[in-house]
Amino acid sequence: MTAPDAGYAIDVDDVTVRYGDVIALAHTTLRLRASTVCGLVGMNGSGKSTLFKTIMGLITPQSGGVRIDGLTPARARRGGTISYVPQSEDIDWSFPISVREVVMTGRYRHLGLTRRPRRRDHEAVDEALRRVELTEFADRQIGQLSGGQRKRAFVARGIAQGASILLLDEPFAGVDKRTEATIIALLRELADDGATVLVSTHDLQALPQLADQAVLLMRRVLVHDTPERVIAPDNLIRAFGLDPLDDAPVTGEGR
Repeated sequence: MTAPDAGYAIDVDDVTVRYGDVIALAHTTLRLRASTVCGLVGMNGSGKSTLFKTIMGLITPQSGGVRIDGLTPARARRGGTISYVPQSEDIDWSFPISVREVVMTGRYRHLGLTRRPRRRDHEAVDEALRRVELTEFADRQIGQLSGGQRKRAFVARGIAQGASILLLDEPFAGVDKRTEATIIALLRELADDGATVLVSTHDLQALPQLADQAVLLMRRVLVHDTPERVIAPDNLIRAFGLDPLDDAPVTGEGR
């Protein structure tokens, strides 16, 4: 692995991840600087979720490494630098917890030994709810929200956390166009404020409005360029019509 570059917010260097004999990521390198929205595109099984979990430090690669603002993923996660919104939250939607309380969980590391929210914590949560347009739903039980509203609530949790790096796995899946437009505008605003956003999406049509740059993934990075160049027909054929790892010992799909 090359020496980490503190100038990169996300530095994924030559990472390989296997599940047994299955290659999920092969020699994958991805480097993003701050104030960037990067769209992550690839077919199911291309390794997008594995890449997110590796960046978060939830999966340890067999080779290569990851740095987040020059830190290990574990240290970045403990320090609240990075926030992850997975494709589906592992939560009991019937649990009696309000939207406000869900967002407040993003303040956990700020609460001190008493774990009691202070004025600045409530203010951070109120501001996060305002930014995702959920203020009027703050006291509603989380399971009463629509799918798109739930996703906005978990984006708000990352904002309240104060994370400078946000990972979002398919935040537009199952949401209406209004919610999609709201999330896109919010992510652009966060990037303008200095955040780094990596977001996976199947909505290629909206990619140029969403992202400054994009990555085409098929168990390794095929193209990292502007959205318009990434979704050019020749590149999409490479990702969706051919296996770019036909010279590697792949015995199943990535995850």
